Amino acid sequence: MKAEVIIPILIPMLAGALTLICWRWRLVQRWISVFSGAGLLLAGLHLLLQVQEKGILVSTMGAWPAPYGITLVADLLSAIMVLVAGVIGLAVAVYSLATMSRNHEAFGYYPLLHLMLCGVVGAFLTGDIFNLYVWFEIMLVASFGLLILGGERSQMEGALKYVTLNLISSALFLTAVGLLYGYAGTLNMADLAVRLANGSQPGLVTVIAMLFLVAFGIKAAAFPLFFWLPASYHTPPVAISAVFAGLLTKVGVYALYRVFSLIFVQDLDFTHHTVLMWMGIFTMLTGVLGAAAQFEVRRILSFHIVSQIGYMLVGLALFTPLAIAGGVFYIFHHIIVKTNLFLISGVMYRYHGSYDLARLGGLYRSAPWLALLFLIPAMSLAGLPPLSGFFAKYTVIKAGVLAESWFMVAIALVVGLLTLYSMIKIWAEAFWKPLPEDAKPLRGGGDPHRYLLYLPVVGLALITLVIGFGAEWFVQLAMDTAAQLLSPELYIEAVLGGSQ
Repeated sequence: MKAEVIIPILIPMLAGALTLICWRWRLVQRWISVFSGAGLLLAGLHLLLQVQEKGILVSTMGAWPAPYGITLVADLLSAIMVLVAGVIGLAVAVYSLATMSRNHEAFGYYPLLHLMLCGVVGAFLTGDIFNLYVWFEIMLVASFGLLILGGERSQMEGALKYVTLNLISSALFLTAVGLLYGYAGTLNMADLAVRLANGSQPGLVTVIAMLFLVAFGIKAAAFPLFFWLPASYHTPPVAISAVFAGLLTKVGVYALYRVFSLIFVQDLDFTHHTVLMWMGIFTMLTGVLGAAAQFEVRRILSFHIVSQIGYMLVGLALFTPLAIAGGVFYIFHHIIVKTNLFLISGVMYRYHGSYDLARLGGLYRSAPWLALLFLIPAMSLAGLPPLSGFFAKYTVIKAGVLAESWFMVAIALVVGLLTLYSMIKIWAEAFWKPLPEDAKPLRGGGDPHRYLLYLPVVGLALITLVIGFGAEWFVQLAMDTAAQLLSPELYIEAVLGGSQ
């Protein structure tokens, strides 16, 4: 049993239990939350370093060898995702100290937050497809609880769409798991990869693959079933919106990368080059057009979550080393940038009491540091050099050019321009234009918690700059991850031949 694989799951699980025990002690819950976020970050960093040094790490529960027991697996992709989850967990924990109301804290904000993080990390590390379903459900229950905290009408409307679509996704997921077990007789992912490669019914496998694609596509907010995301992500408090925007949809994307690089690789022309490709193209296009039509900051950012998911999907669809590397780079870049943009929108709200661009203005002169901090993730999202988003977009588009996928390349370039338009619209309305006469006045520097608001924003902005200016190292990490994903025999050997 390898402790470095298990500890990232135990940290948020223990934090959730402790904050629940300390229900009546608000200050204790806050300290536990921050230390848990820091602990998950350190555990994720240690795990990534161990995977880079030793290769794929496997831990089996109860000494039952794979494929019979519960298996946890950490390769480069899952280790990267755990590390980034730790970054977001710490940033949101600190930000919550300044923004989360007493009522939200009293009704279980911290236990739900850490239970959700536990589900997220468990999904990244599981080596069993049924346990992936279990971790998804833990994450769904906790996220639904977070979404309805406060009980406002807009939250309930968004939560209804959120939970309905995700329950449909879960039902499809469970159906696909049942069919897959009936066909292959196993649910261990490495064992599935071996048995499906030697299967005699490729048509049935493709049908099962499509069920998984729809189930994970809903959770990833991919076209055409993405409308639940912009209808719900703007309704809860901004700290909750930020962690949703950064992490939740990426769990669905991670699941797609995992199963469609390891298990369902028998019919690439149909599953990847056709279905996934068109899904990615329409996800990019519909998301960015929806964002362009909005005039409320968090709605714009929510539609851009959808749009950017499309780039990740086309990276998987092309299924070349460069494309997979571009998709992986895009995932961790986007988690950092999108979380930061939502946190910044919360700071903007603290100044004016509104997310409506028509009621914002004057922030460039009154809060110049906030203006700079907004430009870093905003221009990164749009793909301007030398920020991280440029290298993410460049890698995916270059892979499309090399694969002669010209239509995808054209759409990706257009979407990049429309993303820049949306970011400029927020800048022009919220920062550059004068404050409307009927808008609430600026609070200025009188907010006693402003350092807690700015600390995670500055930290995430610095990470964006580090990824951009140190792109060579991060691209190489993404290339190593892609090489690992495109060599499933390494994963299979680690799980079935080297588990302890």
